[in-house]
Amino acid sequence: MARYSDRPELWAQTNEISEEVWPEYNLHGAVLGRFWGRLREELPDYQFVVYDDERDEVLAEGHTAPCPWDGTLNGLGAGIDEMVTTAFGALDAGAGATALCALAAEIRPRFQGLGLADRVLDVMSDLARDAEFSSLIAPVRPSWKDRYPLTPIERYVEWTREDGQPLDPWIRVHTRRGGIITKPVARSMLIDGTVAEWEQWTGMRFPGDGSYTFPSGLAPLHIDHSQDHGSYWEPNVWIVHTLKT
Repeated sequence: MARYSDRPELWAQTNEISEEVWPEYNLHGAVLGRFWGRLREELPDYQFVVYDDERDEVLAEGHTAPCPWDGTLNGLGAGIDEMVTTAFGALDAGAGATALCALAAEIRPRFQGLGLADRVLDVMSDLARDAEFSSLIAPVRPSWKDRYPLTPIERYVEWTREDGQPLDPWIRVHTRRGGIITKPVARSMLIDGTVAEWEQWTGMRFPGDGSYTFPSGLAPLHIDHSQDHGSYWEPNVWIVHTLKT
C-alpha cells in the first residue's frame, strides 16, 4: 500500500482505473465531481493505491475523506453527495473531523475476486485509526443493484441468502467484517446531463419523456425533452464500521 502523499508517481498508472471500473455515467457526478480533483491535492494522506511490487503494477485504489459525524443516523445525511460536501466544508472552515468516510474502492477488473476488497477496507480502517478516528463510514454502492433497478433500495437491502447473509456481494464484504447496515439512501449521488449526454453515456436512445432503466443503472433515469435534461439519483447503503484500537 502507498498513500498518494508518499508515492505520487504511482498515480500515473491509475488514470485508466476509473474507466475500467465504473460505467461511463458514473464518472459525471453533479456534486461529487466538483470535489474529486481536490482529494489528492488537499487530502493526500487519505488517498492510496494497493500495488504489486514484483509486477510494479497498481492493483486497486481507494479514496477517503475525513468528515464530521456526530455518531447518529441523522448525522450520516442523505448520502455521498451530502457527506463529501460536509467534509470539504469542514476542511475549508478549519473544523475538526471525527470519522473517515469511504468514497470509492476501485479494483481493476482483472484483479477482482482475489480478496482485494478486504485489503482495501483494511487500508481504509488503518487510515482511520492512524487519524485517531473510531469510525469508518461508507455510503456503499451495492454491486448487484443494477440487476434490480426497479426495486427500492429500502427493500433490496433487506434481501438475504439462505445463510442469512446479505444477498449483495459488496454489502456482504462489509458485514462480514462487522460493518453495520444503518440505513439505505435512495438519493445519494446525483448525476444529470443533457439527453444527448445520457444517450452517449448509456449507448441507448431516449425517444420520449419518462423513466428508463439502462445498462448498469441502479435505479431509473428520468428524461425530460422539454428541458433537454436527464436526471438520475444513485442509491447507496450507509454501513458503519466501529474500529477497535
